Amino acid sequence: MASDTQPAAQPVQPAVQPPAQAARPASRAQPPASSAAARRPAAGARWIVPVKIAVFIAAWYPLARIVLFGLTDRLGANPIEFITRSTGLWTLVFLCITLAVTPLRRLTGVAAFVRFRRMLGLYAFFYATLHFTTYLWFDKWFDVAEIVKDIGKRPFITVGFAAFVLLIALAATSPRAMVRKLGRRWQMLHRSIYAIGALAILHFWWMKAGKHDLILPKIYGAIMVALLGWRLVVWLRDRMSKAH
Repeated sequence: MASDTQPAAQPVQPAVQPPAQAARPASRAQPPASSAAARRPAAGARWIVPVKIAVFIAAWYPLARIVLFGLTDRLGANPIEFITRSTGLWTLVFLCITLAVTPLRRLTGVAAFVRFRRMLGLYAFFYATLHFTTYLWFDKWFDVAEIVKDIGKRPFITVGFAAFVLLIALAATSPRAMVRKLGRRWQMLHRSIYAIGALAILHFWWMKAGKHDLILPKIYGAIMVALLGWRLVVWLRDRMSKAH
């Protein structure tokens, strides 16, 4: 670059190297900062696309398992109950994984984990829809009066239905256009996933309590308490640091 800054101080010596030729290797050796910065995020995010594809495919496993079991007559003596409980359990699994994204990002420092949260949350809604549809269709045969009676009479149905209604709201506002349209209200609305997680655990607990089988509800309850408790600790710590 010396040839650009001091053109008159030294005579041109074609036998050695013209100034125009000297400038080209220098520009190759030291690319502009803006182009180097533009390339860096792309290089660091190469793993996101293949991992997203792998997660997308893996998330179909629970449904594929149900279909396979149905085709091979392995759904047990009560196929409707098997499908209902399987889809309900996987809804809870995807809720837990979705809620684990933020702690994982904060603890590892890998901001790219956030890019998986929307997809995982939509899969939670997908399996919740299958769960509710199985109950609505195969269990109640679209008998609205019976369903309303069930919601009012059985507490675990009531809290499960409330969680599903909240999930519908989150799924409907998940597109980026809705994020831009709602602004701050979008963030406030999507914080209801914490309530959804608590209601899902309560639904699972009360449903299993009738059969005195609380092993899985206790496991998932502990996971949910840890995930929500971590957020509470972080929130309190941030409030204290701002106060000081």
